[in-house]
Amino acid sequence: MKSISFCILALSASLFACSSADSKKSADEAKEISSPVQSDIDQHRIVYKGESGPGVGKNIVFLASDHEYRSEESLPALARILAKHHGFTCTVVFGLDSTGHILPGSSNVKGLDVLDKADLFVIFARFLNIPDGEMQHIDSYLKSGKPVVGLRTATHAFSNKDNAKWGHYSWDYKGDQKAWTDGFGEAVLGETWVSHYGTNHKQSSKFVIEPDQIQHPIMRGVKDMAVQSGAYTTYPKGTVLAKGQVLNGMTPESAPDKTKELLPVAWIRDYSIDSGKTGRVFTTTHGASEDLLNEGFRRMMVNSAFWALGMEADIKPDNNIELVGPYKPTTFNFDGYKVNVKPSDLASFDSLIMPGEVFKKK
Repeated sequence: MKSISFCILALSASLFACSSADSKKSADEAKEISSPVQSDIDQHRIVYKGESGPGVGKNIVFLASDHEYRSEESLPALARILAKHHGFTCTVVFGLDSTGHILPGSSNVKGLDVLDKADLFVIFARFLNIPDGEMQHIDSYLKSGKPVVGLRTATHAFSNKDNAKWGHYSWDYKGDQKAWTDGFGEAVLGETWVSHYGTNHKQSSKFVIEPDQIQHPIMRGVKDMAVQSGAYTTYPKGTVLAKGQVLNGMTPESAPDKTKELLPVAWIRDYSIDSGKTGRVFTTTHGASEDLLNEGFRRMMVNSAFWALGMEADIKPDNNIELVGPYKPTTFNFDGYKVNVKPSDLASFDSLIMPGEVFKKK
């Protein structure tokens, strides 16, 4: 009897081992099938997760893909501040080339499904024509009436008017959907692309807060805003918080260009698309890589995120807005971006922004 029992036990163990091996093999095979898809999406994005502060539990999604102003540098820097100092979970999504490296202005954007659970969308993009599935996440987010912060070229974030489904997002849309005339910039942010105002790269800008907006929560603790990026021609729909003085030079001490009137550089408004819910918007026509070096501008941007989320009570004039980790911004230029950089190279709070070598035309 003992011999028979032993044989039964041995057979059972053998069958269990085979079953476990088969299960493990099936799991491994499933992993092999699914992992390339997942990694393909994840290579487009990085996550900075805060541990303490008023932002714990709130998710901010950043879309960084413009051709000139180094949004791939300024947005990760801003995301780190909001995560490390204030507790937000910040996901930055990039446009990539075919080898998985960051390519400024690329429409090869994936991973915007994170917008489905986002509390705030920060966009700094230019002339994108991204895949339909990614546009669907943006459209669903906007229809939910959740807040948006737009920087610089976000006024002309999309150039996709030949897309039958999403062409109304294009900055120059003039189709039958009249509410979408001039696209995302006009319908959501309150202004589309018009023109440069002054000479970009030779004339910098100084912010002048509107006298009746000095007490606005976004301007709490903000002073001495001077940025490297040149001015845009803007006549936005919204409440103007600050106007820009065009300077005859690239330093804050440069003399004002007296031939230029002051035009809006920062404003707020409410938006609603396709009869959806109403949401808050903050827009600035600046935000280039080197603009983030200015403490006043940086504080305004941090404050704008809190305000957009309805967290005005947490905006303190001395909130920490210090840069997190090494930040050595590249001077903005169409050809001046860093090559051979993957999003994962920026994933740590201590990672250098921006590694790599500056692209040079052959």
